[in-house]
Amino acid sequence: MSSRASTLRACGLSLTLSACALPTFAAPAAVDLDQVVVTATRTAQTQDATLAAVTVIDRDEIERRQPSSLPDLLRGTPGVSLANNGGAGKSTSLFLRGTESDHVLVLIDGIKIGSATSGGASLQDIPVEQIERIEIVRGPFSSLYGSEAIGGVIQIFTRRPQGPFAPSFGVSIGSNATRRASAGVAGKGERGWYSINAAHEDTDGINACRGKPSPGGAGCFTNSPDRDGYRNSSLTMQGGYRFNEQWDGEARVFRAEGNNHYDGSQNNEADNVQQVAGVKLRYQPSERVTLSANAGHSADLSDTYKNGKYSSTFDTRRQLGSVQGDFGIGEGLLSAGFDWQRDEIESNTAYARDHRILRGAFAQWQRSFGAHAVQASLRRDDDSQFGGETTGSALWGWDLSDSLRLTASYGTAFKAPTFNELYYPGYGNPRVQPETSRSVEVGLRGTHGAQRQHVWSLNAFQTRVDDLIAYDASIGAPGNVDRARIRGLEAVLDTRLAQWELRASATWLDPRNDSPNAYRDNYLQRRARQSARVDADRRFQLGGASSWSLGASVYAAGERYDDLANTRRLGGYALTDLRLGYAIDAAWSLQLSANNVFDRRYETAAFYNQPGRNYLLSLRYRPSR
Repeated sequence: MSSRASTLRACGLSLTLSACALPTFAAPAAVDLDQVVVTATRTAQTQDATLAAVTVIDRDEIERRQPSSLPDLLRGTPGVSLANNGGAGKSTSLFLRGTESDHVLVLIDGIKIGSATSGGASLQDIPVEQIERIEIVRGPFSSLYGSEAIGGVIQIFTRRPQGPFAPSFGVSIGSNATRRASAGVAGKGERGWYSINAAHEDTDGINACRGKPSPGGAGCFTNSPDRDGYRNSSLTMQGGYRFNEQWDGEARVFRAEGNNHYDGSQNNEADNVQQVAGVKLRYQPSERVTLSANAGHSADLSDTYKNGKYSSTFDTRRQLGSVQGDFGIGEGLLSAGFDWQRDEIESNTAYARDHRILRGAFAQWQRSFGAHAVQASLRRDDDSQFGGETTGSALWGWDLSDSLRLTASYGTAFKAPTFNELYYPGYGNPRVQPETSRSVEVGLRGTHGAQRQHVWSLNAFQTRVDDLIAYDASIGAPGNVDRARIRGLEAVLDTRLAQWELRASATWLDPRNDSPNAYRDNYLQRRARQSARVDADRRFQLGGASSWSLGASVYAAGERYDDLANTRRLGGYALTDLRLGYAIDAAWSLQLSANNVFDRRYETAAFYNQPGRNYLLSLRYRPSR
């Protein structure tokens, strides 16, 4: 494939497109989202030019698949395994390439989100109606992003305009008294663009947990066979403006408020808030130089209740800043930058320290050498609590032909301890150090057919995680006592057959506990060792602008264990979803989805129920792009 070289020429050297040399932790201009990937290098490049394993989900695919939630949308993505605690709005853990659920860095429009106390991001509270596009980059990327990027990086882009002024609107009703509504306006002109979108969801949910009360308790440690509802209201506002050929800027705000009822012996209701705000300024003094500065804020706020009575607060507020320069030097592209982050927690639980500051400096070099391409990066992070950490990565690609590429990579990564691991009263250990990892990967990808309509890839990888933080009985506190060795293989096929769009992916994992204790060689908890997904969709044109669409998805996951001892086994399962769409004209459409049509009972976390057969009927207004 020659796309890598052409991309560097187009994006890294000539810089004729403003979005091609992108600033750090920022999205490209709205008009370019459909053409480029930015998360794998912090610069813009086409998806087939990336050396990392990348999956992109765009707005068209979101609307075609009609997912019930962001975790539902990510289900079946190569390398992804999910564990959910009882349906809509309930706590959901995402394991990327078998690593821990807090080993994934999650960004919204370039701003890092998540809880600094417990670790991890509340993906279940981010409505799909607010999402324009998702980039999932698999593999270690601490050398570009710092802590947490051991398993990979997930970047979510909120809704962007695709043309001149256009309103959008949607309503849905479905099983479990589910009601949804969304509305927005967006547009772009010669110099500026804007987008405002609001969404609301309310559902009675299902009985989240079939737990057992103490003594001998299990699961949620209570038996409360009622429906556990969920409500979420969200708003995004953003815009950008190009002042002249050299300067442009963007600003955005996202906020989602959720109310979640669940089953628990200590708490059974939570008010959660996810909030992101950011500004970006970009200066391009020449075709070979782009400078950018970004500032942002994110918040993960949670108040919990027991039978309506206030119980606890765990709030994380994060301030972020970054500068980055991209310089075309010879035939290559050098990127260098500095990130700054301040985490602050507020809680009715007394922590010994309630804030910390992280600083990180990084540099990256990208270049093509004929049929070869390289990407190398190095980063030094300094944390005010545990000190410094250096990470690096090197990726190489070799175009064996115009349609076949071989890739290989090696990288290191780390994850800083959470505030709970460091300071939670009666549990934390201020002496714990970061978890570290080493990963190696080999991949092969190809494109075939007259219009390159057949795209496939194979990636094999191994990750070793050292100094995993776990409870150390010898000191009665968390310690760096565990290790893990994870091997895996991912396969992806995207093709068109007899007018059907077919997408298939499969993941095989061997996630082993490598700790020197009784659990050595056991499988890591809650990761399915095999998973696969197949999507098939076809459109039937009826004349004029009206058309029918028909689609189906089948997802299968193998067995997993719910505990370290591998004594509690959760069986494998397969889910079948069907969807039907009718485009009334170029703007109005009706959609009907039927999920888990065979009403399969299954669990991804022991004692926590999952939705059975359910339906959703939607009416949408969305003018053609």
